[in-house]
Amino acid sequence: MYVDKLRRRFGGRFIDDEAVLSLYSKEASFEEATAKPLGVVYPVDEGEVQYLVKWAYEEGMPIFAQGSATSLSGNAVPTKRGLVVSFEKMNKIVEVNPTDSYVVVEPGIRLEELNVELAFHGVFFPVDPGSIRSATVGGAIANGAGGMRGAKYGTMRDWVLGLNVVTGRGDLLRLGCRTLKCRNGYDLVRLIVGSEGTLGLVTQAVLRVAPLPESAVALLAYYDELGRLVEDVVKVRASRIWPLFAEFLGPAEAEEVGLRPKYALFLGIDVNKGAEGSVLAKLKKLVVGEVAAEAQGWDSAMELLEPRRRLYPAHIALMQRQVGNEGVLVIEDVVVPVSRLPEAASRIVKLAEELKTPLSMGGHVGDGNLHPVTWFKRGDVEGARRARAFVEGVAKIAVELGGSVSAEHGIGTLKRDLLRLELDEKVLEYMRGLKSFFDPKGILNPGKIL
Repeated sequence: MYVDKLRRRFGGRFIDDEAVLSLYSKEASFEEATAKPLGVVYPVDEGEVQYLVKWAYEEGMPIFAQGSATSLSGNAVPTKRGLVVSFEKMNKIVEVNPTDSYVVVEPGIRLEELNVELAFHGVFFPVDPGSIRSATVGGAIANGAGGMRGAKYGTMRDWVLGLNVVTGRGDLLRLGCRTLKCRNGYDLVRLIVGSEGTLGLVTQAVLRVAPLPESAVALLAYYDELGRLVEDVVKVRASRIWPLFAEFLGPAEAEEVGLRPKYALFLGIDVNKGAEGSVLAKLKKLVVGEVAAEAQGWDSAMELLEPRRRLYPAHIALMQRQVGNEGVLVIEDVVVPVSRLPEAASRIVKLAEELKTPLSMGGHVGDGNLHPVTWFKRGDVEGARRARAFVEGVAKIAVELGGSVSAEHGIGTLKRDLLRLELDEKVLEYMRGLKSFFDPKGILNPGKIL
């Protein structure tokens, strides 16, 4: 009955082929779907999204919104038999307004594609997750994404001005403004950002844009100890130079991407054209690590950062060397105050040793965001148990050091129980109240966050 109605309404844009359903039951994390979806629907406009949610509300049908499924915490995988709503076909740029510093987009456009277009207007969208080449705006909003430029530009919450959202009741809300200043009541825009599709489906977004930097400088430096690397980043920030990016790789990861087997710091600063030489000279005086490479100019600075973008393939290569092609990768995401990074890293290394679980590590040192990674062989029950214990242990370390169980990957299914390490029951009660108001039947991405 459901299938026939959806096929009549959406024609070839409703698919229930088993092979396709299998693809939409997965994401980039090791969290697996606990139910195969009924089908996948590809809406092309806001009206169709509203129709779908109203229909699902009447039928009590779970809905799982997906962009490109690059999530890493079980944010996008189906947990019940329901409908996957893919925003792949809602990928238009509606308006670019560099004078007023905003762009209006549909949720399915990829972040890298957006920045290619914005460059023609002399502006860019600064949020830069590691999956920027495939991540969509809608997915980045849902997860509250951050990334490599977070040290200077922050996360999605800092760059979303307005949203069109269809709630779990089927209501269309137009939230926020197209101005940089906007105090029109409760800030529901920031509530939706990072809510992982549990409160509403985003159908349009108004994003802030920034002037494209005239130029940049960058350097690659090596260290024997992570503590010395962090000290250099703190020193640079204290000197009134705010890094565009401050990224690091551990020794094993550095070697895997073709660098020396030491802690590697990628440090970049955006500058005015003509100031490259003086800023780079000042940077080199501040850094005590061994400077192995340097770059002047925006394109050269981005090229120097490229080995850091290969961290995910490096994790996979290290895993495959140990367990072959049957490995399951578990990518953690926590944040601590920058000053506590060395202690956090040291305790995480000790935790992995105690659990006898493999460890690979890198992260965004400029904002205290660590990505410890472990793995196990598929079917290895004890290995999976140790990996879960590792995830929980890393979260506890982060909270004890004044940080959070999640910096940018979200909560999903992986960290639902870990929220209680950080939030008391009263806060969770208020969150459940918000969820029930926006989504009274619990049809939007059930089983996530709470």
